[in-house]
Amino acid sequence: MYVRRLAGPEELDLFLRLTYSLDHELADDLAAGRRLPSWMWVALDGDRLLGRVAWWTNTAGGEPQMLDVFDLAPELSAEERAEVGLRLLRTATAAVLPAGAPRPEYIRFLPADWREVPETRSLLESLFSVLERTGARPLVERLRLEWRPGTPVPEPTGRLEFRPVEDREDLLALMTPVMEDTLDAHGRADLASGLSARAAAELHYDEELALYSSPREWWRVAELPGSGEPVGFVVPARNNYHHIIAYIGVLPAHRGHGYIDDILAEGTRILAATDVPRIRAATDLGNVPMAASFARAGYVTFERAVNYVWDAPGESGS
Repeated sequence: MYVRRLAGPEELDLFLRLTYSLDHELADDLAAGRRLPSWMWVALDGDRLLGRVAWWTNTAGGEPQMLDVFDLAPELSAEERAEVGLRLLRTATAAVLPAGAPRPEYIRFLPADWREVPETRSLLESLFSVLERTGARPLVERLRLEWRPGTPVPEPTGRLEFRPVEDREDLLALMTPVMEDTLDAHGRADLASGLSARAAAELHYDEELALYSSPREWWRVAELPGSGEPVGFVVPARNNYHHIIAYIGVLPAHRGHGYIDDILAEGTRILAATDVPRIRAATDLGNVPMAASFARAGYVTFERAVNYVWDAPGESGS
């Protein structure tokens, strides 16, 4: 077995000998600079592909932001998966990431029933075991949700009024109190790292929301009729691949009144009016109120996702 990076985009066919749900995006990602051949590594036995890994960045020229492809040949035994996976991941990581640099988060998209299918569960647990042996730990499992054309969109109830977000500060003033007692695992991790709620909100805005090229006019603040008191907000957007509900929240003082349904419906209406082929969203498995709101709005769970993080650049475990 030997491990190497792709020589160039012309070797994408080799990389595609294993399959994953992101495969259809790889060619465009390479062309747009969101991936580099030097970030795409393979483990080979002659011409046989045993495993592959790849990193991704949101914007061409950026550093790797996410490890989002890690696959091992399904015909390998559990012992072979461990051997191939460890060597592949360690070799590629050492070559792609500067020594001592923080390690990007790993994300894996999963069938919604992945635990109920023995073959799928066995392969995925082999991957997760390799990650854990390099020092990673599971952060969260998330529901991946989709609204499809033809699904009814509720009409406005009149309980809330909506206005466009004025500017960065307008939204940050609402994101900050939402962040303070968030159920979102990534937000809670930011707070646990020592960031204030305001700093965590700024990080989320600057590293995600500010990068969307879709119209800022889509972003909405929900207010009580008459008083103009803010209740929450929603950020409908389009990322590099899909139209999405990027962020949604209800201020703590107004929770418990079902306003999340009105706010989600507004965001869905804005995107549905542009004749989109689908709307994607995600929420943590443990965020039961948000998952229930998406279900009431007609969003269906089409996949799950698992996120792993490394708390330190170096490895632990053997």
